[in-house]
Amino acid sequence: MASASGPAAGTDLNADNEDVMPKSKVRKKSDYTINPASRIPVKVKAGPSPVWYVAIMLGFMLAGLIWLLVYYLAAEEIGWMRDLNAWNFLIGFGLMVVGLIMTMRWR
Repeated sequence: MASASGPAAGTDLNADNEDVMPKSKVRKKSDYTINPASRIPVKVKAGPSPVWYVAIMLGFMLAGLIWLLVYYLAAEEIGWMRDLNAWNFLIGFGLMVVGLIMTMRWR
């Protein structure tokens, strides 16, 4: 016995709606082909970095570190360094950043 509020048990709710929704069409997709021109290897023209480049790069980083160490340990005895105050941080970290930026060009 079916109730007034809904269909009877065991009936298919989608039986009436099958012809309402059309089936989607399957599109044929063309196979993806790799452009052969983009697969040509490119030769790198630059070789390894010269020894002097690495020495200067490490020198900048060490100079910045030494600057900050001297500022922390002996700034009271060095008058011109004491007068720079917080500019010592900019100088020390600036030297280290220059060395760090140089590492991006190092091969």
